[in-house]
Amino acid sequence: MKLFPKIVAVCCSSLVLTSCMEVLDKTDLGSTSGALIFNDSTLTQMNLDFVYDQNLPTGIATLGPGSPNSPSVTTLSDESFGESKLLEGSLLVNEVGDFGTALSATNNYGKIRVINMFLSDVNAGTLPQYTKNKLRAQAQFFRAWRYFDLVRLYGGVPLVLTPLAAVGVEARDKAFLPRNSTTETFAAIVKDLDSTIASVPGRWNSSDWGRITKGTAAALKGRVLLTAASPQFNPGDAVAKWQTAYDANKQAVDLLTANGYGLHASFDQLWFQEVNNPEAVFVTGFNTATGDQARKNNGYDNATRPSYTGTSGGSNQPSWEMVKAFPMLDGKKPGESTKYAYSDQLFYKNRDPRFNKTIAYNGVNWPLNGNTSYKLWTYFAGGKTVEPKATNTGFYTRKAVNPTPAIGDVQFSGTDWIEIRFAEVLLNLAESAVGINKLDEAYTQLIAIRKRAGIEAGTDGLYGLKANMTRAELFSAILDERQIEFAFEGKRFWDLRRWKLIEKTLNGTRRTGVTINLKTTGVPADFATTRDNINLDLAYTNYFTLEFKPLDTKYAINWKPEYYFFAIPQSAIDNNPKLIQNTTWGGAFDPLK
Repeated sequence: MKLFPKIVAVCCSSLVLTSCMEVLDKTDLGSTSGALIFNDSTLTQMNLDFVYDQNLPTGIATLGPGSPNSPSVTTLSDESFGESKLLEGSLLVNEVGDFGTALSATNNYGKIRVINMFLSDVNAGTLPQYTKNKLRAQAQFFRAWRYFDLVRLYGGVPLVLTPLAAVGVEARDKAFLPRNSTTETFAAIVKDLDSTIASVPGRWNSSDWGRITKGTAAALKGRVLLTAASPQFNPGDAVAKWQTAYDANKQAVDLLTANGYGLHASFDQLWFQEVNNPEAVFVTGFNTATGDQARKNNGYDNATRPSYTGTSGGSNQPSWEMVKAFPMLDGKKPGESTKYAYSDQLFYKNRDPRFNKTIAYNGVNWPLNGNTSYKLWTYFAGGKTVEPKATNTGFYTRKAVNPTPAIGDVQFSGTDWIEIRFAEVLLNLAESAVGINKLDEAYTQLIAIRKRAGIEAGTDGLYGLKANMTRAELFSAILDERQIEFAFEGKRFWDLRRWKLIEKTLNGTRRTGVTINLKTTGVPADFATTRDNINLDLAYTNYFTLEFKPLDTKYAINWKPEYYFFAIPQSAIDNNPKLIQNTTWGGAFDPLK
């Protein structure tokens, strides 16, 4: 996979590129003009690669720089657990701070400034117009990506679409921009994405795999407009917003399909195919390269697996609520299936095949570190864990964890991160289709996802879906499907938030973990040495007990309604007198307009 090297401004680092060296041989870098840089296709491409490097998502998102402890979004839903002021209900006005309250190259506005400078400089250069358009379009995608992050946090924000002067009183006063409306912010995002769709290829050559395509931009546009149509931004359920979202997601599916994208044949192996992976719509490439390119590692794998099988680890531990959410093999919910009985004691039996490909549990065969016969044991014996370090929830996430590397090598994982999968585009289309009462089309997409997962078709061919669901039931079914399909991909929190379902799902509860205890009587004396060969059902039935425990020990969850639009940090308002606070935080700015 192509690595986008980290290049700052005109610096070519150690890359030996002829056109670059011609410039460096003849030019004082301290006074190099933008015109010289952006008249050269190689230098311009290097600057664009820096934009990629700054903005590509690198794994499960945190809420944002400046947020209280920048929590991973997996800890803000029913997927996992973790203390947070958001879930405690004690969030203060300054505590979701990715608004640009300080000079920083790493917050959203710092990154937008770099993008705007690139767009301006490319436009002023002498490259052919077709080349300019293609280069600018990729940068516009990332500007849309940054503004989408801002609008879903705060509602409308100041739209800065050209570089602002950096110094002087006059420049400071011109930088005091008011907030654009939420509608205007969404419109600016869509405009940038439409420009991207018009000017980039539908598919790049293999050497440029991972660059933004027409389908990538269309898929992000679909995600953006689906968010705008959801109850967070559309409490009146305006059908026009659902129609706009449907049109965008239909365009995305059509563009991607026409260019060879689609569902990967394997739900679990899709993470380990890189170049030309049909499911990877918006992807960040990682590698283990050395030589002329720097090694660029994906930290998710090492952080997610058990710590004793890597060099860190144990993050993204599934809660019992997440474990219980998976359907049975026939697609019915646990307790609702008439074909497969469910019990908590044998929670792993006859589940949706995605269960064993997502959840690692006590006694499961989990190939790791090159050992294809490795079995994970997480039980307690005599009150002590048999693990070197116990999992807090009783479970681990196994999705996208590479089974091949040896223990000392897992921190150098080159597995790509897929931010938007083709499966998401299908479910975005399904949800927006329900919004405009095209219920049959929603069924079509849901069935495609469940069929790929390996759920049984059933005599009605509905893969466990209830026949003739109402609009409300289909919306709920799609959210349930997203919870399973995208578990630990950083989607669940945003889904609950845009549907304003966090209170209903979490408030008043404490997420749950499981301690699996080995009984003190009736267990074979040699169990510790023979357990890998024992029948797991026999072991769970006769030798183990399950003890359920609250993971949230300090408080019951208390998400507050005003968190659906976070406060503009007071420090930002102090810096810019034209900013107005959201109505939900005592100001006059309505984030729904």
